[in-house]
Amino acid sequence: MMRKRTVAGAAVVLAGLGVTAAGGGRELLRRQAAIARRRIGKPLGEHAIDADRIWKKTYGDPLRLLVLGDSIAAGLGAERRKDTLGARIARGLAKELHRSVELRTAAVVGSESSALAAQLDGLPSSYRPDVAVIVVGGNDVTHRVPVGESVEHLEHAIVRLRSTGAEVVVGTCPDLGALREVPQPLRSLGSRMSRQLAVAQTHAAVRSGAHAVALARVVGPFFITNPDEMFSLDRFHPSALGYKRTAKALLPSVLTALGVADEVPFGHHVPAEVRPPDR
Repeated sequence: MMRKRTVAGAAVVLAGLGVTAAGGGRELLRRQAAIARRRIGKPLGEHAIDADRIWKKTYGDPLRLLVLGDSIAAGLGAERRKDTLGARIARGLAKELHRSVELRTAAVVGSESSALAAQLDGLPSSYRPDVAVIVVGGNDVTHRVPVGESVEHLEHAIVRLRSTGAEVVVGTCPDLGALREVPQPLRSLGSRMSRQLAVAQTHAAVRSGAHAVALARVVGPFFITNPDEMFSLDRFHPSALGYKRTAKALLPSVLTALGVADEVPFGHHVPAEVRPPDR
């Protein structure tokens, strides 16, 4: 079922935003969604590069990094495995910790937050990540999933991960207003809805014991001011540089979650109350 809903050129599902308006406004948004579909298309296919491996293997004592979520988490748009989001985070961690990082990517292109449970179910029962990074939400917005339902799935995933002893970092929903190929007012509508979800995700993450990074605030401005460099061929998913910036934005909270750093910069949120998870 998930594969059938997978759409690499996300403008296809932006048509779903068009039904949120009434009358003539609804018809206008439908037409604009059709324009976006034509402009973006599906040049990247529906599968990201497999980047799972032990990065910086010679360092030894590998730390286990799990990446969950949607196409951004999976790294769609990267042409080399070292440029995927997971690989970028793994390489950054290895450099900071001088320790190998074993990357496992459970993220699936096209996933909504409801798919997080299945992604966790698909892991070996013996697998215990040291830290998990979740990036999800864009497809929830385009498929008009209610915010409450979306964050409930996110919270359940965080609680499950925390119960295994994993630290968790959530990269909140990116700002869909950065998509230049989407006409106005559809773009503004997507921006407002994605920002609302991001705020709700932040609250859900921190109250569940996870760290949250507001991607729209921390890395979003780069996508808005430098779209030619930050976006890949489909003008929706990040390019190699886009993933580099996104990983760099997430890394401070990952290091803090692991107890390596004490402070986080602007746009990063620590758990409201840190409790050791049950092991």
